[in-house]
Amino acid sequence: MSILFYEKTKIFHLCNQEFSYIMMVLPNGHMGQLYCGARVHEKEDFSYLFERMHRPMTACVFDEDDTFSLEHTRQEYGVYGTTDFRHPAVEILQENGSRLLDFKYQGHKIVAGKPSLPGLPATYVEDDKEAETLIVTLKDRVTDVSLELLYTIFAKGGILARSARFVNGGAQSVQLTRAMSFCLDLPDAEYEWMQFSGAWARERHLKVRRLEQGIQAVDSLRGNSSHEHNPFIVLKRPTADENQGEVMGFSLIYSGNFLAQAQVDTHDMTRVLLGIHPFGFSWKLEAREEFVTPEAVMVYSKEGLGGMSRVYHKLYQKRLARGYWRDKERPILNNNWEATYFDFTQERLVELAKKAKECGVELFVLDDGWFGERSSDFAGLGDWVANTTRLPKGITGLAEQIEALGMKFGLWFEPEMVNQDSDLYRAHPDWILKTPDRHASLGRHQHVLDFSRREVVDAIYKMMAKILREAKVSYIKWDMNRSITECYSSAYKADRQGEIFHRYILGVYDLYERLTSEFPEVLFESCASGGGRFDPGLLYYAPQGWASDDSDAIERLKIQYGTSYVYPISSIGSHVSVVPNHQVFRNTPLHTRANVAYFGTFGYELDLNKLTEEEVTQVKAQISFMKEHRHLIQFGDFYRLSSPFEKNITAWMVVSEDKTEAIVGWYKVLNGVNMPYSRLKLQGLSEDMVYQITVDGQELSGNYYGDELMHIGLLTSDGSAGELPHGVRTCGDFDSRIYVLKA
Repeated sequence: MSILFYEKTKIFHLCNQEFSYIMMVLPNGHMGQLYCGARVHEKEDFSYLFERMHRPMTACVFDEDDTFSLEHTRQEYGVYGTTDFRHPAVEILQENGSRLLDFKYQGHKIVAGKPSLPGLPATYVEDDKEAETLIVTLKDRVTDVSLELLYTIFAKGGILARSARFVNGGAQSVQLTRAMSFCLDLPDAEYEWMQFSGAWARERHLKVRRLEQGIQAVDSLRGNSSHEHNPFIVLKRPTADENQGEVMGFSLIYSGNFLAQAQVDTHDMTRVLLGIHPFGFSWKLEAREEFVTPEAVMVYSKEGLGGMSRVYHKLYQKRLARGYWRDKERPILNNNWEATYFDFTQERLVELAKKAKECGVELFVLDDGWFGERSSDFAGLGDWVANTTRLPKGITGLAEQIEALGMKFGLWFEPEMVNQDSDLYRAHPDWILKTPDRHASLGRHQHVLDFSRREVVDAIYKMMAKILREAKVSYIKWDMNRSITECYSSAYKADRQGEIFHRYILGVYDLYERLTSEFPEVLFESCASGGGRFDPGLLYYAPQGWASDDSDAIERLKIQYGTSYVYPISSIGSHVSVVPNHQVFRNTPLHTRANVAYFGTFGYELDLNKLTEEEVTQVKAQISFMKEHRHLIQFGDFYRLSSPFEKNITAWMVVSEDKTEAIVGWYKVLNGVNMPYSRLKLQGLSEDMVYQITVDGQELSGNYYGDELMHIGLLTSDGSAGELPHGVRTCGDFDSRIYVLKA
């Protein structure tokens, strides 16, 4: 790993064993992009990559040089209006009404390791040898605004982390109206665009299309990263697949409004932009004030989509998630929500917990309804004090009872919301986000608290911290059940209202930071009506997230498959729920529900007392299996084998670091009759190791070299027309199998 600067040619070369990123100071002082891709040899002069020519209808930077136009030049942080007509990375409204900027190179420094970003989640290092950071300083002479471009290259993997810092060195205030975290100009458009989109209960579905001239984008203007689009996109060469070919992923470590965009001009140059959505955004920079953008992380891979994903998994698992639970196996839990909803008593909860303990569950979680006057969606949010009618001994007493059973206790909060029917709202009706003289819309019968205000965050922190200090709470599920509307804060003047969306997210991060610092051994799980804020920003504070409110195993195949393109398996909250499923009313076999949920944090969303004896026996076996294999599942190398977006069969697998163990999940949606023979080619094994295989606990005859399992394949023929030689039968629709391989 190294960051090289050649004074004579003004060229920077950031590189490690897999990756090179090359840029230069252009003749007009701007920063130009020369190359981003596979590692190339170091040399002093790559300036030949700065191509220019005269083109009709083109405005040029220098009057005497009609070949140099920013419109046709690849740049590091594009600015609109001074011969570049593409969407820019930055825009600043000045007091005279101008938005023109001319950021010229002033200098740079190279530092070991990676600096943190104040108030923002970001990747980090534990040893300065893990990464190196380049900070390039640019300045606009007229406004006296300085711009620092931060580039961190990690020692391993094609990883480049970027952010930007603006400092107003002038005497006049300015309005920063666009400040992207990442700008990359690519020399061609021969890519397929991949996005991860959907809606509540069908999050992160894969969508693929060819890049075309014009703009392709995903975004959120909802105040949260959203169920609709995830802040992550991929550009891949058309010939790339899971195992080979050039792929670039772009991920934003942020939980609010975002824009991810690729603009292809009519000369087939591609500009990728990633950052806070500029619509409705502004940030007033007074003299000497600064603004730092969220971090964006690009991963380049020559080993296809799977190679890209495994780099993201390790980075986000080990150098984004933090703290006590980062490297630990996650406890198997039972959540009472789908078992009771709001209809529970303390005795009923203890009854549920006793059965969970009998089955081997390690953590019992009390969901919504334990506080204030909360017996429905209409009341209680904001009053984080136990309802002693339901819980006579409060949270402290209930937690002690659960602990006495030999289990840990967890609790649900929705800290950012308030009902009008609550003591908090009656005392502070001005604490919600609400535009003066406008209707305040409700979502799930609740308002959004104004987390841009310190006193609001302080009040919620005080209530939550009191409970955590007094009761034995080991886990918190942090929910957020509506998007933000009428985004206006009564605490700020008119010229700062464009800051509120971002200040809100900073308030959320601040509350997380305070709670995780004071209670480092509490496991936080993020949630936003399921997957509405499943993003890297929250992984920094909560190492796992509820992936979707849709707990149906068949729907979860697509949700978890799509999620796996960037997020590690240890971050995916996945549970077994009751049938008929409460979201899609589907009846799915118990073993398939578990076989899907294994590939995540694992738990149960049902009343275990209502299961038959045979089902309870299955649950006990499932929990035993997960305890035996969860370290491998949650922290092994993950491979996607067959896509639910393309086929009736979904398959994936995890492999241990030393390649001596692997687990394959195989899932069939609909049964067929007299089907063809089928094989599944595995990945990630050692070609020279010999593996024994069990399927659903039954050992297959013979041993198998890794190379034959990867090149010939694992036999997965469907036995619907009769028994197969190994004795495994399928049960029909929504079937699944788990294969365990040991060297």
